Amino acid sequence: MTIAFRYVLFAIVSTLVNFGTQELVIGVAPLAISILAGTAAGFAVKYVLDKKWIFQDCYTGPGHEARKITLYALFSVLTTAVFWGFEITFWLVWQTDLAKYAGGVIGLAIGYLAKFALDRRFVFLTAAA
Repeated sequence: MTIAFRYVLFAIVSTLVNFGTQELVIGVAPLAISILAGTAAGFAVKYVLDKKWIFQDCYTGPGHEARKITLYALFSVLTTAVFWGFEITFWLVWQTDLAKYAGGVIGLAIGYLAKFALDRRFVFLTAAA
């Protein structure tokens, strides 16, 4: 299985976790809270999958791991802004769940592409990818 295939597969998995979490939360909380909860869940899943299966990164101690998580999170904020921008814009324009998720998929695809390049260059420095 190629790195590109795994990366796309893991992006899909984390997107499904994101959207599934949103669906669970939206029943009891406003849209913004559901999006935030989905983003947090997707982040955790994506970090673990990327670290192990994309970049083959080993644990090198708490300080190094904290640095990686911090950089990964900072780049996630940037790419999440793209995701949220598309998701919210699509929802505001068409005001349907289908539109909201279509915007989310587009935003996540753009964000993940940028995130891969940033993570490879700055986060997982010993990456095989």
